[in-house]
Amino acid sequence: MKKIYLFLLMAFVSLEAFSQGTMLLRQPTLSAEHVVFVYANDLWKAPLSGGDAVRLTTGEGYESAPHFSDDGKWIAFTAQYDGNIDVYIIPAEGGTPKRLTYHPGGDFVQGWTPEGEVLFRTGRKAHPTKTSQLYTVSSEGSFPQPLVDIRASYGEVSPDGSYLAYTPITSWDPEWRNYRGGQAMPIWILNLQNQELTRTPQLDKERHLDPVWIGPKVYYLSERDYVSNIWSYDIETQEEEQITFHKKFDVKSLDAFGEQIAYEQGGYLHILNASDKSSKQLEINVSGDLNFSRERWEDVTAGNVSNPNLSPNGKRAIFEHRGDIFTFPKEEGSWRNITKSSGVADRYPIWSPKGDKIAWFSDVSGEYQLVVANQYGEKQKSYALENPTFYFTPDWSPDGNMITYTDTDYNIWYINLENGQIKKVDTDGYAHPNRTLNPNWSPDSRYITYEKQQNSHFKAVYIYDTQTGQTHQVSDPLADATSPQWDQSGDYLYFLASTDYGLNSGWLDMSSYDPSISRSLYAVVLSADGKAPNLPKSDEEEKEKKEDENGKDKKDKKEDKEDAKAVKIDFSNIQDRVVSLKLPARNYQFIKSGREHNIFIAESIPNKEGLKVHTYDVKKEKAEDFEESVSQMVTFQKWKSYAFPKRRELEY
Repeated sequence: MKKIYLFLLMAFVSLEAFSQGTMLLRQPTLSAEHVVFVYANDLWKAPLSGGDAVRLTTGEGYESAPHFSDDGKWIAFTAQYDGNIDVYIIPAEGGTPKRLTYHPGGDFVQGWTPEGEVLFRTGRKAHPTKTSQLYTVSSEGSFPQPLVDIRASYGEVSPDGSYLAYTPITSWDPEWRNYRGGQAMPIWILNLQNQELTRTPQLDKERHLDPVWIGPKVYYLSERDYVSNIWSYDIETQEEEQITFHKKFDVKSLDAFGEQIAYEQGGYLHILNASDKSSKQLEINVSGDLNFSRERWEDVTAGNVSNPNLSPNGKRAIFEHRGDIFTFPKEEGSWRNITKSSGVADRYPIWSPKGDKIAWFSDVSGEYQLVVANQYGEKQKSYALENPTFYFTPDWSPDGNMITYTDTDYNIWYINLENGQIKKVDTDGYAHPNRTLNPNWSPDSRYITYEKQQNSHFKAVYIYDTQTGQTHQVSDPLADATSPQWDQSGDYLYFLASTDYGLNSGWLDMSSYDPSISRSLYAVVLSADGKAPNLPKSDEEEKEKKEDENGKDKKDKKEDKEDAKAVKIDFSNIQDRVVSLKLPARNYQFIKSGREHNIFIAESIPNKEGLKVHTYDVKKEKAEDFEESVSQMVTFQKWKSYAFPKRRELEY
């Protein structure tokens, strides 16, 4: 295997290009005169009016969650130094970080108490019903003590020390927008004198996060209007009020000082005046060595690249890495970056059946579009796609005229490259972490087969006819059917099916963890007058074959023809023509089409790294070992080439 040495040019755009300052400033905290924030995993400080930022930390570990002390002299923060995550403080003017905690578990800063101690979250005494607690530690250095013996995660003590506003648990996926599940908690407000508990109103089961105090009011983030905005709750009047009304980007990470609140929204920092509810965006410029942005060479292994594909003759592989599209030769030549698009995300490349074109998804226009170019990335043509979002799993029709793909919303589409017309094939009504659908074309470029979840959450195999626009289910609804693949003869459709999948249909339920799954191999006889591939054979006398004037028999002439024959499908009673192929039921993950009447089938073996791939001769009903430790496999329509990431190597 050849190593790929990739030259990365990560252009660091000059600050003058952004009239609004540097973006991606995170987790602000403020004092009377300054705001401190996280950028590139370091702490920076800038005036409250905006301007140039000063770097406060340069450690190799990441720093996060900065919080000014009430007097503005110190900054507490969480840092990953010395191989651990602990609480540190530094002077507001900068200096050497001072470590305050030493527990091997993670300690995460939440703020300061009115007494001048650092408040932090820790799991040092965690058990199933109390996974984390709030502790305090003196800035002079002391043994940490629990603030109160309750389960608490994100929290802050009121200025008079009488109340604690907090959430009991952390969010395992805080970026899950508009989450309405069991982890969506209100803000809990605990009276530290009498232990009386109050909760913020949670009218739509929305999530409340990041509480901060200004006087008797708790300010927090709420997704009640389906965008994360700032709300307040007055503990005296028990009145709730929405403070900000952002519509596009969520508000994140609050901190308060005096009558002001600092927050992040849309990549910029904002200051909110709680008195008149006015807010302004800060224009802050960050300038530093930022070593990650310099030009450099990187040694890229197969484990770093993604979404591999092949040229028709197998002489070059194509894949995606860090937002660019690369091709790589099998033997002779060198790698080639065909996009060279710093600042642009190019995704999911695929080679055309004729080998003259390459297609991929690109967000150079601001929204992802389909780009088609020659094999060198030149003469690009972009196609605007419906329902702008993220797109996946492109598949080029064998005649080279159409491409199918899926999107974030579990839709299947196909586009006609000659006229740009786009049609929706189907939609999966249920989300699943193992994205289903995975459409692929029939050999004659007329039909699209795919898998989709039913109401039972069992998946079924479907065929879509591009000429009639009709969809047909071809697998039994009582089995979980996956991975449909066409036989290159056009006579059969293969798929895997399981009849012991039931307990795994609820993938998020813990009842699905232990039961094993086994799948068997099936073939659909597409034509009503077709014959099953595994019918018993009988030797019979045949007529002598006649040769044409060129000395070729009919079989030779058939092989010379390049055009695929029309696939004949009789959908009436098609489920009655599903036949089981002789192969032991095991935990097969996927199948891939090979030559006519041959497929590849990947098996997951317990306690083995990767998948074991077998070749299977459908006519002989015989499997042979092909390769081990495979994580993904790609074949091409001429079925003479294949590629598969194996451990840390890319072989083809």
